[in-house]
Amino acid sequence: MGIKNIAILGSTGSIGQQTLDIVRKFPNRFKIVGLAGGKNNRLLARQVNEFQPKFVYSKHKADTPSSIQWLTMEEIASHPDVELVVVATSGKAGLVPTLAAIQAGKKIALANKEVLVMAGKIIMAEAKKYHARLLPIDSEHSAIWQCCHGERARVARLVLTASGGPFYRYPRHRLGKVTVEDAIHHPTWKMGKKVTIDSATLMNKGLEAIEAHWLFSIPFDKIEIVIHTKSIVHSLIEFVDGSIKAQLSYPDMHLPIQYALSYPNRLVNHNIPHLNLVKTNSLVFEAVDYKYFPCLTLALEAGKKGGTCPAVLCAADEIAVDMFLNRNIHFTSIAEIIAETMNLHQSIAYPALEEIIVADDWARKTAAKVARKRSLC
Repeated sequence: MGIKNIAILGSTGSIGQQTLDIVRKFPNRFKIVGLAGGKNNRLLARQVNEFQPKFVYSKHKADTPSSIQWLTMEEIASHPDVELVVVATSGKAGLVPTLAAIQAGKKIALANKEVLVMAGKIIMAEAKKYHARLLPIDSEHSAIWQCCHGERARVARLVLTASGGPFYRYPRHRLGKVTVEDAIHHPTWKMGKKVTIDSATLMNKGLEAIEAHWLFSIPFDKIEIVIHTKSIVHSLIEFVDGSIKAQLSYPDMHLPIQYALSYPNRLVNHNIPHLNLVKTNSLVFEAVDYKYFPCLTLALEAGKKGGTCPAVLCAADEIAVDMFLNRNIHFTSIAEIIAETMNLHQSIAYPALEEIIVADDWARKTAAKVARKRSLC
């Protein structure tokens, strides 16, 4: 097996950095040919110096060796020298580059939830048209993918597990008083701030249900969500005969990232912790209290409505979470801002890509106005 040429979009984020950990571990299997960073130019500069990619993108161009080309993310994602594109950006930034990679027939390791949530119908249709392969990085979708591998039987039900976040045992009256510091401390996972807040509200699980709907062609009424606080069982699938398969592993994102990079092979990596079933002791699953997690309800409703609703959901959530992280609103205001923005939206049932982008822009502006009414400043 030769060396696989990889481009990482979002290399300075949590998933991007962990992807580079895998590349460091297996220099004879993976080579970085493209890097695209976000706001952290210093980290991107260190990554460029270490991995010497051919192509680089950043909003703020910096001094680099003349041998390195500055390209757009779309140009990197579709370049002939790139075999696998890791989409680890957040928000709508990953949408157009993912489409560019698809239309170039690439393999795409997808960690960006919003790509499929905003434009799942378009993405999946284009992937089929151009014979591109989407390889999920999210631990839940990677688990489903691994459970389905080699199976011919029809899947009757998907079960996504949720940790419940840091406030699962909190009394409801305390939620309005939680701090940013409380919210970004996840009990089992190490993630970026935005994803950690989405985990605390369970918005992430709603987004993952929408992703699963598109990735695995499963109707929403066949997708179940359960609370599993230990984050050991990452997802389960049930077949038509009642048999259930689950994927279990230590809660560490390096494993699903490595599987997406190495597929169809599995690699030995002693840096990834292995699960000790004896120490795990028991696996407990609990029903979700949807009244306690209104963001989850909003996400599932948006997914079922379809059209431009999921794009509006994502944009409003991004604005609301950012306002909370900047200490401008209460934690409980996140769901309120999203709900009001969704109620104001006039959905387009079968949108083109341009209409999805317009809806995203409208939702950001509207959510910001709604949020100002609840501002603590």
